[in-house]
Amino acid sequence: MSLCINPRCRNPQNPDNPLFCQACGSELLLAGRYRVTRLLSGKGGFGNTYEVTRDDTPKVLKVLTNPIPKAVELFQQEVRVLSQLNHPGIPKGEMDFTFFARDSQEPLHCLVMEKIEGLDLEEYLEGRQNRPIDERLALEWLTQVAEVLHEVHQRQFFHRDIKPSNIMLRANGHLVLIDFGAVRQVTGTIVSGGRSTSIYTVGYAAPEQEQGYAVPASDFFALGRTFVYLLTGKQPTDTAIYDHYNNELRWRNYAPNISPQLANLIDRMMAAKTSQRPANTQVILQQLQEIDRGLHQPGSGTSQNPKTRKVVSHTSSSTNPKTRKVVSHTSSSTVVSPEYAGFWPRFVAALLDTLILGISRFLIGFYWRRRAI
Repeated sequence: MSLCINPRCRNPQNPDNPLFCQACGSELLLAGRYRVTRLLSGKGGFGNTYEVTRDDTPKVLKVLTNPIPKAVELFQQEVRVLSQLNHPGIPKGEMDFTFFARDSQEPLHCLVMEKIEGLDLEEYLEGRQNRPIDERLALEWLTQVAEVLHEVHQRQFFHRDIKPSNIMLRANGHLVLIDFGAVRQVTGTIVSGGRSTSIYTVGYAAPEQEQGYAVPASDFFALGRTFVYLLTGKQPTDTAIYDHYNNELRWRNYAPNISPQLANLIDRMMAAKTSQRPANTQVILQQLQEIDRGLHQPGSGTSQNPKTRKVVSHTSSSTNPKTRKVVSHTSSSTVVSPEYAGFWPRFVAALLDTLILGISRFLIGFYWRRRAI
């Protein structure tokens, strides 16, 4: 089947081989290269997403159907960003072009890019009945996305729409950040605190982004909220974890098996003030490495419990080579327990005890006899 992308076409479905739509007469072989095979998404506010093929290789086609200037500007910026970024965690842009339907003089802006096979993380979690992921997988995934963000931020862009449905999981376990339609360049206006177009997803957007003042650190907030969802199986707007009246996200009780270090990092990423979040992606990556090293250290399975008591036996540097130290990791004090002495010291001590006891009895008896007289 070959689909017509003319928004006003009454019957867009066509056989495989025609070059023009049988219903409206618009071209079906787009840019002389691509044939549209199916609609992937028609829910976008500004356009549709299709699957296209060229030489039997599937690609993704984004078509901007809303011609308002701001939408066109954002679309063209996405084209520029994808042409500049080169990372396995970012779809590769192939080409952009304009398309004119048979009955219109208004161009449709089109972008062809790499097709990512897999599921987005929202679909993935729904597929496992919203069962949360474990800490080691969360660390691996968070590191992957932070590395992608590092590439984006280094190029002086930020994403502005990080959420589970915009992160794809390939069959090989690698993540890909998609949908750069809301991407923003770091300009003088952004640095000086100026307003920008307010684009955000409720529950994932940072407070400043909802007010139209998005900055690169806004991506950290959204990334933190994304991993709250992955670690709890609950959307950030779920009343089980979100207190609407106090604007507080109480999620840790639903993720009891993660370390305080990872939970603290996620909470810092979601701090209300940008100044309280990590300074940049490099800081996040360094902290993730430290957490990962802690989890892989021998005995790390018990080190996460602050109540665990360890007994460490080693030779002391004191003059007695048999002294043993019992060290409790829940206290800074050290208890020293000496070994028993040898036979002769104990024998002499026993004789002294017997002599002292005999003298004591004699004196006590002498005292009571004197009183009786």
